[in-house]
Amino acid sequence: MRKILISMALMAGVGFQAFADEGMWMVNAISRALVQNMQREGLKLPGKAIYDEDAVSLKDAIVSLDFGCTGSMVSEDGLLITNHHCAYSDVHAISTSEHNYLEEGFWARSREEEVPVKGKTAYFLRKVLDVTDEVAELEKELQAAGKPFGMRKLSHILETRYSEKTGMEASLSSMWAGSKYYMALYETCDDVRLVAAPPVSIAAFGGDTDNWEWPQHKCDFALYRLYKDSQPFHPRKYLKISQKGYRAGSFAMVLGYPGRTDRYASSAKVRFMTEVSLPVNNEARGAQMEIIRRHMDADPQVRLMYSDRFFSLSNVQELQAGQVACSRRFGVADQKAAEEKALGLPTALLDSLENAYTAVRDASRKRSWYRETLVRGTRLGLIATRLNSLQRRGKPEDVERVEAQIKRDYASMDAATEKDLLRYSLQAYYENVDSSSWGPYQKELHRRYGADFDALCNALWLDRPMCAGDPLCRFFGDRSIADFNHEVDSLQGDGRISALGRRYTHALLAARGQKPQYPDANSTMRLTYGRVKGYCPKDALSAHWQSTHPGILEKVDPSSYDFALHPDWEDLLRTSPEVLPVNFLTDNDITGGNSGSPVLNARGEIIGLAFDGNKESLASDWAFTPDYNRCVCVDIRFVLWTLRHYAHLDYILDELAVR
Repeated sequence: MRKILISMALMAGVGFQAFADEGMWMVNAISRALVQNMQREGLKLPGKAIYDEDAVSLKDAIVSLDFGCTGSMVSEDGLLITNHHCAYSDVHAISTSEHNYLEEGFWARSREEEVPVKGKTAYFLRKVLDVTDEVAELEKELQAAGKPFGMRKLSHILETRYSEKTGMEASLSSMWAGSKYYMALYETCDDVRLVAAPPVSIAAFGGDTDNWEWPQHKCDFALYRLYKDSQPFHPRKYLKISQKGYRAGSFAMVLGYPGRTDRYASSAKVRFMTEVSLPVNNEARGAQMEIIRRHMDADPQVRLMYSDRFFSLSNVQELQAGQVACSRRFGVADQKAAEEKALGLPTALLDSLENAYTAVRDASRKRSWYRETLVRGTRLGLIATRLNSLQRRGKPEDVERVEAQIKRDYASMDAATEKDLLRYSLQAYYENVDSSSWGPYQKELHRRYGADFDALCNALWLDRPMCAGDPLCRFFGDRSIADFNHEVDSLQGDGRISALGRRYTHALLAARGQKPQYPDANSTMRLTYGRVKGYCPKDALSAHWQSTHPGILEKVDPSSYDFALHPDWEDLLRTSPEVLPVNFLTDNDITGGNSGSPVLNARGEIIGLAFDGNKESLASDWAFTPDYNRCVCVDIRFVLWTLRHYAHLDYILDELAVR
């Protein structure tokens, strides 16, 4: 293994000088200097209170939910709190036309009414081990034996080894492009039951319109309970809830599992992503959202069927559109290029990256259009993939399973919606992917129908479930993502982009020298700290650090799905004798995966839940902008108020010890 020497000062954070509000720091590598800096900012806890492998600490109360969201334990009987949007799919899964829990809310009035969530797992971090030397030794052994030694192979071998040794779930992570490797050991709990989830009109008030905006007014929370052997799970630690609130400048700390960042990306990569890949994704998904929204608005049954899909689609589309806009606004690529020049990174390496990305631009654009239309654009593509795969490699025992899955797929689709999505996908594919990349059958169809995409769609459309050999199935199976990947790979030459990217990261680390650095987020537990703080989104504008419930009433619009309220909720808000804090801002450094993370005060008590970022923070996967990046949080007092006055879950309030 090629290794880069990184000073112990860099790893441990000696001489820490970074901004208080920047950094997703590994909890297992909290240095003395980092703790001291946090304490100067207001932290009232020692470092061991946050992470300690040998004693109970805050990390024992923090949970990863399938490494997609974060939750935290808030009672000795396994009660877990996270965001509503993290529970959205689970609430959607138990909803029916008779009981649409997305619209009505779900409130278990006793533990007997809690609903098991199939396939959901909670992960508790117990220990993190530095296995860099062990990975290097294993890589040498595999290489000498002529066997594959990529990350997938290394992970399989070492994770199996540590799981068998410890009896825990093991997960290998690479930091700084393979400069360091860590093995995280987790205790798991797979008996997860839904306890509470407010209606979307409460949890997601403002919907897509307010997503990534400020001010927001969402009560974005949900409650689960964990069980072991059919009994409530007793965590090693649970968090206390603070009802004292906070003020501007209050210390705020977030512990969670941020998903992915790419802050060691080169200027060439950022330009490529903002000019090639993301614009295609955004255009295609925006058009698909409009189609689905039109059908949902026309039919409540379609809304129920497609709400989960639309939610996922819109969240990604708005995020990626914001990445492009913010990267341009803040000149992220130019900032990275300036740093590359100032640090004296090798010109040959930078030129190789630039040349490699230039070489694959057109092929990558075509691949993105193929992926966004024929792979992701309609559920019919997935059904065709299953049928074609079954026909090529399936075994007799697979037939019944695949046919049952396809039957479920069709039961969850609306024909009119899918036909419109197919119509869009056909036109977008043919107009944006040149004929040299079409399959033989796709070329034949184009010769027959030309640009008459209505006729083509009608010819392919089926009023019955698709079967292998149908024209529609043939169309989807005529090209595969592997064909487009091969075209991209063949254009990279000797300097493959992934290898160049690793060399770039190593060069950047070495050039930065003693400066403390945190690795990119990769779904491992991280700590970020900062303050409750407003910001100035534009010239001559100032955004306050807190929103309150009168702001909800100002936005109410019964004609808009996103801004309509249930009458009983609206009455409660209008008759409240006090002004209720709803959401607040901090300058904590977060990203996807941090959703549901507890926002903690200086004593490690919950004051809120992180649920969003502001629009100006959307380039933060590549670069942090201290004056603009903000974390949007729901105030825990608003959550408690909702449980008390709207849901009347007194037994939950007693369990939380907040009555």
